Amino acid sequence: MKQQRRVVGSISLSLDGRVTGPGGPFDMGWIVPHAVSPESRSHMLTVTGAATTALLGRRNYEGFAGFWPAVAGDEAADPADREFSRWLNEVEKVVVSTTVREGSWHHTRFTAESPAVVVKRLRDQPGGDIVVPASASIIRALLAAGELDRLSITLCPELVGGGAYLFDEAPAGSSWSLTAATTTSSGAICLLYDRRLPS
Repeated sequence: MKQQRRVVGSISLSLDGRVTGPGGPFDMGWIVPHAVSPESRSHMLTVTGAATTALLGRRNYEGFAGFWPAVAGDEAADPADREFSRWLNEVEKVVVSTTVREGSWHHTRFTAESPAVVVKRLRDQPGGDIVVPASASIIRALLAAGELDRLSITLCPELVGGGAYLFDEAPAGSSWSLTAATTTSSGAICLLYDRRLPS
């Protein structure tokens, strides 16, 4: 039997369950000190190392495309960031959007299908892991559909006090096993959970 591809959601989360701050979708400055620690950078490379597809929402695609492509060639950038940039530049990028149909970042295609439908199709195609980097709406949709296999959470020691929750509505019930936990120099904890399948 052919092994299906693993789907991994990767997100930073505050202690009060937020993925953004009270200033709106781009209020994520509280994440930065924890994202740039050596341990967090290493964790991200571990999460993406086995992946050949990145599944993104429109907002995250636009934010990533505006910053990451040039980092690979920036000799002043952290080596881990350059490696992540190279991965992003070369990986297949699938963007879920009902409003945008094209972009200039190579290896990118757009779809208006639901994240669950997209993932079911990708699972049957050859390739490595499918990673959802920082797109909370897609992670929520995949959790609700039972289509997420691994959850990478960087738990930041911040009480943000406002902004969007990762779980704004209860996802479908599921159980998870802790696969790895790494404490960072900033005080964050990088957590890897794998979904427990019903026996």
